[in-house]
Parts: sequence; C-alpha cells; structure tokens
Amino acid sequence: MSSRWRRLLRTLLPLMLLTVGSAYALASWNWCGRWGERAPVVLGQASAEGPLRAGAAKVPLAPPYPVVVAGYGPPRPEANQADPVPQARAVVLAVGNVKVGLVSLELLLAPDALVAAVRERTAGLGLQHVVVVATHAHSSFGGYDPRLASQLMGTGRFRKAALEAAVAGASEALRQSVERLADVTLEVGAAGEPGLVRSRSAGETPDGALTRAVLRGAEGPVAELLVFAAHPAVVPRKRDVVDSDWPGRLSQLREAQGGVTLVLQGAGGNVSVAFNEGEGVEKAQGYAQAVSGLAERAVPMAAGGARLAFARVEVALPRPDASRLVPSYSRAAGDNFLCASTSRTAEVGALTLGPLELLLLPGEPTVGAGAVLVQRTGATGVLGLADGYLGYVETPERVEAREGEARRQYFGPTLLERLATGADEAARAAGFTR
Repeated sequence: MSSRWRRLLRTLLPLMLLTVGSAYALASWNWCGRWGERAPVVLGQASAEGPLRAGAAKVPLAPPYPVVVAGYGPPRPEANQADPVPQARAVVLAVGNVKVGLVSLELLLAPDALVAAVRERTAGLGLQHVVVVATHAHSSFGGYDPRLASQLMGTGRFRKAALEAAVAGASEALRQSVERLADVTLEVGAAGEPGLVRSRSAGETPDGALTRAVLRGAEGPVAELLVFAAHPAVVPRKRDVVDSDWPGRLSQLREAQGGVTLVLQGAGGNVSVAFNEGEGVEKAQGYAQAVSGLAERAVPMAAGGARLAFARVEVALPRPDASRLVPSYSRAAGDNFLCASTSRTAEVGALTLGPLELLLLPGEPTVGAGAVLVQRTGATGVLGLADGYLGYVETPERVEAREGEARRQYFGPTLLERLATGADEAARAAGFTR
C-alpha cells in the first residue's frame, strides 16, 4: 500500500468509525417509548336468536402482475400467473336484524390496513360486523402490507395496487353474499386425524381436529366452514407462480358438491403438514384430498335453534421485544424496528353461530396458546389470522424459556395474557355459554 493511500486511510478511518458509531447509537436509542397497559375496550357487539339466513360467494383475486410471491424472506420470485387462482370467499350470516360478514382471503395474512379498507368499502351493505381472515397460503401474492417488518419478512415491497386487489375481491364477495341471503339450516360436525399434522417445534402435540359447519338451503349447501390448523407451506419455495396451496385446493374439491367452502385456520402456530405422498403441487393436492376425506367423516348434524352473536374488543399490546429474534448487541435496534411496524392495539373477537363459539385472534396462536384461550373463555375453538396480524402467539412459559415458536414471536411473555384478557371480555359480550 502506498504512503498516499495510508495517509488517506488514516484520515478517513476516524470518520468512518464515527459514522458507524453514530448510526449504531441512533438505532439503539429508545424510539419506542413506553407502552401503557389498560383494560380491554368493547368496540361493538350484537346478538339475535331466530331463523337463520345465509348467502355466500367467491370472487377471484386479480393481483397486479408481475407480482411478488409472498411467504418467505428475500429474495422472492415474481409471478406472472396463478394456478390455482387465489380467491376471496365470503359468507354472510343473518338472524333478525343482525348481519355478520365473514370473508376468507387466500393470502399469507390479513393486516390491519386490509381489514380497515374492506370494512370501509362494505359499510353500506348493512352488516353489523365484518370479519376478515387469511388462509395463510405461503405461496400466494404479496405486496399488500405497508408495514416495514412484513415487507422484509414475508409479503415483499408494498404496492397499493396489490392491496386494492385484495380489498376489491373481498368487498365484492361480501356484496354478492348479501344479495344471496336465503333461509338456511345449520349443521355441525367434527372429526380428527392426528396423523395429518405434526408439531414443528417444542410444545403441545396437535390433534388434527376438524370442525365442519354446513349452511344448507332449500336446494343444497349454501356454504361450508371448515376449521382446521396446518401451515399451508406445501408448495415449494421460490416458485414463480402464485398458488393458494392446500387450502385453495381443498375449497375447490369441496365446492364440487355445491356451495362455497371457507377454510379457516385454527390454532396452528406450531402445526405443520404431515403428509408424504407426492412432491410440490402434487403433494398439496394430495393433502387437500386427505383433509376433504376428514371433512366427510365429520358428519354434520342439525344444530337446532340458531343464535348469532359477535363482539369486538380492543386490547393494548405490550411493548415489542426483539430479544429472541436478533443478537443481543442489536436488541435495541430490533425493538425500534418492530415498534415502527406494530400498532399499539389489536382487535380480539368472538363469534357465536349456534353451538359454535369461536374466538378470533389476529395472529398465529400455537396449540398451547389456543388451549389456554379455550380454557379461559369456554370457546369451542380459536380462529387465527383474523382481523389483523401481530405474529406468533406462544405460551409465556415457552417464551421465557426461548422454546417453541418464541423465536418468532414479536412480543415478550405477557402477550398471551393481554390477548386472553381481551378474549375473556369478548366471550362475555358475545354470550359464550362457558
């Protein structure tokens, strides 16, 4: 190295060190501030008993191709086509003057911005409440979540057109469902197959339980709701095709019998598919057929009188905690990054439909976390990925021990208790029988 370059390096080195040190200090400053704790607030509730009506519809989503394929970290492929085409599937339930819309999108998640936009656009449909859920397909299109953390870790660069595609499909499916309201009867069944699922991390073993609700009209099924928990990550990563994975294929199979089938994720934060037949899309199709067979075993029985109720509750979230996600020297910067991408509140819901009393959680509760919520509220089940997304929800014991899904959770060990307190309030407001 020449003397000239040595002199230049000696001149620049202090400046470089000062710049790096300043950047580190700036990133490590406590930008989050204090996150206060307060009691849950009921945002809305309604209840009615009497004859049940329902309408259902499905609408293809039209992503702005070329579009990023969501589900995993970068680099992500871009797709110019979809197979099968992702759908928005909706059902509207009505008893008396109470109408509740439930729309399922074949997407990785349903962020707050998407939920708010769907509710705003459907405000004129006469619905007292709209629930927006995602099937959690890890190979569908992305670009619809404006939060930085989501863009980096799952959904790719935000594009307003991608968000609009999801909002338009969901809104149209709800509109068509309202137009198709007709008298129905409710039938409910359940079955289980532990061999279809496995725990991908330490924690309670999933039982492969499936709950089936059929809304039957005068001419056949109007809609079918299938509650089942397993990560839709069967389709290979880095494939440059938008794909709705096994939930989309399951809905297609079931709809061949009539009506619209909504696949709803249960408490599946640590639940993976257990299926060894075929590879790639063939495996996704085979698994969909296996779950469809399980649904057939869940023979639905008439539920008798129909009661429809819902409650929405806002809870204050704890301060984000990146201690399990990043090295210790970047903990403060990690906290700041999560704070910039996280709302200080979340919505927890409760939905009663006949004998079904379901909690609605804006994240991915593990089997253990779901069991805590059920025991706490008397719910018959937990729906994840509903009305927002705050990440994984693990039990406090596993978070403190850094086990299970704790390494993916954005908050500390108090998260489940905050959500459970809100769920308890929502269950009371919705009249859960406990």
